[in-house]
Amino acid sequence: MKTALIFPGQGSQNVGMGYDFYSNFQSSRDIYDQLDKIMGESLTNLIFKGVASELAMTVNSQPSIMATSVAIFSALKESGKMDENSFHCVAGHSLGEYSALVANKSLVFRDSVELLKIRSKAMQESMPIGTGGMAAIIGGTEEEIAAIINDLRSEGKVFIANDNAVGQVVISGEMKAIDYIAANSKKLGLKKVIKLSVSAPFHSELMMKASMTMENEIDKFSFKAFAVPLYSNVTSLPCDELEIKQILVEQIVKKVRWREIITNMINDGVEKFIEIGPGNVLTNLVKRMSKEVTSISISKVEDFEKLDNI
Repeated sequence: MKTALIFPGQGSQNVGMGYDFYSNFQSSRDIYDQLDKIMGESLTNLIFKGVASELAMTVNSQPSIMATSVAIFSALKESGKMDENSFHCVAGHSLGEYSALVANKSLVFRDSVELLKIRSKAMQESMPIGTGGMAAIIGGTEEEIAAIINDLRSEGKVFIANDNAVGQVVISGEMKAIDYIAANSKKLGLKKVIKLSVSAPFHSELMMKASMTMENEIDKFSFKAFAVPLYSNVTSLPCDELEIKQILVEQIVKKVRWREIITNMINDGVEKFIEIGPGNVLTNLVKRMSKEVTSISISKVEDFEKLDNI
């Protein structure tokens, strides 16, 4: 029976996330202390007791979510609940790919923070704040949504950013177009449109400048051989340390193929999914995908009990 570790992306942040791990595990404290030193500011203060709108800013949320995921993963190892033989593959949703790379022993934590400083700044500066955004669309196939946004070109640029699960697609683009789709969802035949807590139109052509910045910087960093297969956001297939730099460059502008990743993992024999990080969005997506597999989320210390039941 194969187990996959999956790591959440931007939008999963919440004020107070990870504090119980910081309070109970030395390895988690070490991660948060390192984060502050590398960032040159007390990001943990913002994470544990800050303002939600400030935490949601891309430059804050990306390193914060990754560090929280790694802090939880470290606590799992410190507690003896998990070791290198506890999982057989990994994946991360967009930003979560960096958490997966740390767990997979390919990228050291310091380098992951440094890369996310570059990535988040470039993505944040790709468009003026408030001019671009994202929304989740509940109901409708990817093809149907593609046809709708194609008919709405006059409202602004919109792209399919995430194929998350059957019946859940995320769009990304200019805010005026996102607002129009949200306000006219019923008329457009959409069941529900939920604007996301992000500050830029990720995974779209509007991020091209950020992708070019990453391409110029990523060769300064080293990626070691993967401990287990990592399923790529860009291809939905396992990749290796020789491909990952180009994948992380492309990932900024390419669609996240999450539905395909989970399908491919299941087809490759994965029967258990463990989401590590704030929230349980990915766990719920897996449950929507298949009733034949087990999926749990570890976002609080009390969630460790779930591991005893799978």
